Amino acid sequence: MYSLLGRAVIKTRWFILAGVLAIFAIGATWGLGVFDEFTDGGFVSGEAPSVTDAAAIEDEFGNTGADVIVLYESDTLTVDDPEFQDAVTGAAADIAGIDEVGTVTTYYDTGAENFVSEDRGATFAAVALDGGVSDEALAGVYESIQDDLREAGDTDGLDVSLGGPAAIFHDINTQVQHDLEIAELISMPLLLVIMVIVFGALVAASLPLLVGGLSILGGFTITRVITEFTDVSVFAANVITIIGLGMSIDYALFVLRRFREEMANGRGKRAAVLTTVATAGRTVMVSGLIIVLSMVGLLFVDVPFLHGIAFGVMSAVAVAMLAALVVLPAILYLLGDRVDKGRIFGRRRERAPADPEHGFWHGLAAGVMRRPVLVLLPVLAFMALLASPAIDIQLGGTDERDMPSDAESRVVTETIAADFPGGDAETFDVMVMGDAEAAAAVADELDGLDHVTGVTPVGQTADATLLQVAFAGDPFSADARDLIEEARAIDGDLYVTGGASDLVDMFGAIEDGLPLMVGYIVAVTVIVLFLAFGSIVLPIKAVLMNLVSLAAAIGVVVWIFQEGHLSGVLDFTPSGYLMPSNLLLMVVLLFALSTDYEVFLLSRVREEWDLGADNRTAVMRGMQATGSIITAAAAILIVVVGAFAFGGITFMKMIGLGMAVAILLDATVVRMLLVPATMRLLGRANWWVPGPLGRLYAKYGIKESDDAAAPAEDRTPVNV
Repeated sequence: MYSLLGRAVIKTRWFILAGVLAIFAIGATWGLGVFDEFTDGGFVSGEAPSVTDAAAIEDEFGNTGADVIVLYESDTLTVDDPEFQDAVTGAAADIAGIDEVGTVTTYYDTGAENFVSEDRGATFAAVALDGGVSDEALAGVYESIQDDLREAGDTDGLDVSLGGPAAIFHDINTQVQHDLEIAELISMPLLLVIMVIVFGALVAASLPLLVGGLSILGGFTITRVITEFTDVSVFAANVITIIGLGMSIDYALFVLRRFREEMANGRGKRAAVLTTVATAGRTVMVSGLIIVLSMVGLLFVDVPFLHGIAFGVMSAVAVAMLAALVVLPAILYLLGDRVDKGRIFGRRRERAPADPEHGFWHGLAAGVMRRPVLVLLPVLAFMALLASPAIDIQLGGTDERDMPSDAESRVVTETIAADFPGGDAETFDVMVMGDAEAAAAVADELDGLDHVTGVTPVGQTADATLLQVAFAGDPFSADARDLIEEARAIDGDLYVTGGASDLVDMFGAIEDGLPLMVGYIVAVTVIVLFLAFGSIVLPIKAVLMNLVSLAAAIGVVVWIFQEGHLSGVLDFTPSGYLMPSNLLLMVVLLFALSTDYEVFLLSRVREEWDLGADNRTAVMRGMQATGSIITAAAAILIVVVGAFAFGGITFMKMIGLGMAVAILLDATVVRMLLVPATMRLLGRANWWVPGPLGRLYAKYGIKESDDAAAPAEDRTPVNV
């Protein structure tokens, strides 16, 4: 398979390069237009009760929410002054004249005191967009009217600020694009420096960045196609960049390193490309398959936010894998020895691999395997300590605190909560179908529920009554979710929306899909690793190692982002909760990536085992051969994902920092200590496989050639 692929790459190299240019052209133009197609992604399914109930309420009463909040403030006037009133009513009339606007409600229409700040120096207009405007269009509508909103206030001497759901989504979208630019400014120079140090030549160092750019643009282009069929969250842009850039550079490093190694050993460029595709290419394919197939697991959880990001990650990783398997070998064949052009040390750097029987990594593996138990127990204790904060994990929702403290829509939300009567009140809506008597009975039952502080009728039609239920407490708490469940359980024809209703439905979707997702991801990982290594024990051990590093990373995330440690350094506002969908995304990403370096290492160990080395020697040689390049790859990926810790969106900070911690642990504690210790303790059992599965691997295994390996039980016993 791989020899055929290598020969095809060499034969079609010019067509491949033409395709690369086309991808860059399409991606840099049409593909980047995906930013205009992103949505909030949706944290609950369109079939969830909170969504269908909200649609029923809108059908009966129209849009009762406020898509945009226009806050008017003055240091010299009060809402009772004619100048203030004229400015606001005039602006409201202008806003109402915009085609996309349905209703505009102000204090001067209703006389409601909750529309006026306690010092009477501020008020707001609640703007409802027409019901036909979809969620994904909110940001576009907001873009079209925000200048008019500001101008209406500024011309009359009032300070105008814009908030509400549409403004929040717009600010998040803007912040995401800004964070991408900052991450690139931070990471790109550091990446180039690391790769120049690794390869010592500018041409070689630039190739992984080329592949990375190709993967990002290719991922954006495919994702834009996907947006034609399903919603994709705006956060997919960051995740595509993180995963696409990080994995493509990692893959390119391994391919490029193996090519230079083969050239240094005296092979011609054709033979070097064929061997590289058959060895490093195999490793890249195994890693890419595990990540892509693992992300499919997110589709088992009925949370649209996760689906869109899963599609984006699959697109980026698939492009990264194909670029490393096809594009980079074609470029390397064309370059040959010229891959070392632009040397920065004034002479050719040694490209041949270090002596496999000596060196730092060989010595480290030997030392660990001499005392495996003395290494294993303290390391596991350390990882357990890191994981311990996860015991107190609290799951909840997200709000304006996920944005930077100076984001305009966040400031508006916090101002209304702090300065307006009832601005911090938590409410949800209940529509009762039937006559006034039925509504009164439901209102009495609602009023008797724990934590409810008031039930107010806010709408009436011939067929229904709309009740607004105020409650005390944290809207993300278990009590708030229980309250929604209790309201839904009241007898009658009821429709409940708002408050924690979205959270209740999201928690339910995750609970329903989680067992299937976990089972699928574990099964896929075990199957692919079995086909890669021809062992039953190694895949199971890899899953256990993943769980160890994953638990430690989650513990660190809880300690920082839930409990608020380092919030000042990282510049975010802790809410005391972690969003379950965000955490689930991070967990799946980390589980897939945690397999990455074990695949890189064990692929080389398997190669040595196939050549006749015993278990202990194969591990030491494998670590020596891959130690430096895995370290470089880990450093690069940490730079890529760590750069997002400096962004403005707390969720992306969590993803970036959580992944950086997991990668650091995988590349150091797991690879350097746990893997050699456990492989020494297991000995020959590492390679055990039942006879039928051994024959299956011999026939269908993912290996360089059909005769690369024989089933472990058919080999002559060796000293372990």
